[in-house]
Order: sequence, then C-alpha cells, then structure tokens
Amino acid sequence: MATHDSGADVKARLEAERAGLPFVYYRDRERRQRIVVLDADRCEIGRTVDGERGIRLDWDEQVSRAHAVLEQVGGVWTIVDDGLSRNVRLADRDVVTCGSVRLTFRDPASADARETAAALAMYRAVRLSATQREVLVALCRPLLERTRASPATNKEIAHEIRREVDTVKTHLRRLATTLGVDDLPQNRKRAELAWRAIDDGLVHDADVRRGRS
Repeated sequence: MATHDSGADVKARLEAERAGLPFVYYRDRERRQRIVVLDADRCEIGRTVDGERGIRLDWDEQVSRAHAVLEQVGGVWTIVDDGLSRNVRLADRDVVTCGSVRLTFRDPASADARETAAALAMYRAVRLSATQREVLVALCRPLLERTRASPATNKEIAHEIRREVDTVKTHLRRLATTLGVDDLPQNRKRAELAWRAIDDGLVHDADVRRGRS
C-alpha cells in the first residue's frame, strides 16, 4: 500500500490550480492521488472507458461500464449519471461519488476557488488539538486500513483513545464545523468528515500505523 504523501498531493493540486483549467482529482486502487485535467468538453467515467480520454475505474465493481459523463455545457461543467438526460451543474469543490470512488471537481477560475488546498489544509491543521487529532485518526482507521468502507463508530473511537463516548461526540461536532461539513445530513456527515480529513492530509497512513505499533 502506497504511503499517503499529503505534501506531494497538495503540491500537485496547487500546480493544477495555477494552470487555471478545471480538473478532477481522486484516489486510485492503491490510494494514490490522480489528477485529470478537463481540457476537452467531455470526459467519460466508468469501468471500461478509454483511460487516455476518460477516467477508468476498472477496479471498482460498484462502477458500471459507462457510469457517468462530465460535460461542459454553455461554459459550465455538468455531470450526467448513468445515462440520465438531466445535466447537474458542478461548482468548485463539489464531490462526485462513483461506486466507492470520490472525485473532487475543481474550477480554479471560479470566484470561490481563491483559497488553495494547501492553505486550507494548513489553516485546519493548526487548529486541531491533540485529542481532536486522535479522534480523527481513530475515525479514519477503518478506511485507511481497508477493513471496511465506513468510518469508526463513536464507541470504537472512545475505546481506542480511552475517552468517554460523550467526549468523542463533542470533538466530532467541533471537527465537523472546522472541516466545513456541519451542515450535511447526519447520515452523510461522518463519512464526509473522515474522507475530507484524509483528502486534506490531516490523517495519513503513517498515523494509522503508529496507532497499531
């Protein structure tokens, strides 16, 4: 399993932002970051699409042969899912889920894209207490260890960091606010919090390995 190198990942996204073109980034089978620049008007996503002209996710059985299409319509990027006729408009930092793969859309030219991923990660990192970091690592552990597709429960986190469940809940609420997911529905908030912590480099594979040593 490849090590999650947040410094290199953030640098690559920053360079893509500076180029000024819309792009999508996601993690492949080995959890390595992949960046696809949207330099044409159409980009197919699926298990059997041409990897040179689209995004091929052939390792994920939940992804269909032609799963979705990213398409520029009237100067606006949209997504059409599984051949549906309705185009859904994409905004900067929107996340598209295809099977178990999360693809983040970036549009550096948009008005709300001025804050870089590097600056955002640094802003969040300095505001995490030691306990909050422990909570995040425990939350993300099942995802990074690939033991299951869902984050740890409050009870599991409390057991790992030896704190009360109510303490864990308090820290998770604060972390949801810090990472900007507090307005999501409850059934999506936990997973979004975990994946955002991983994608922003706040939790690394190395953190998980240290916790098991």
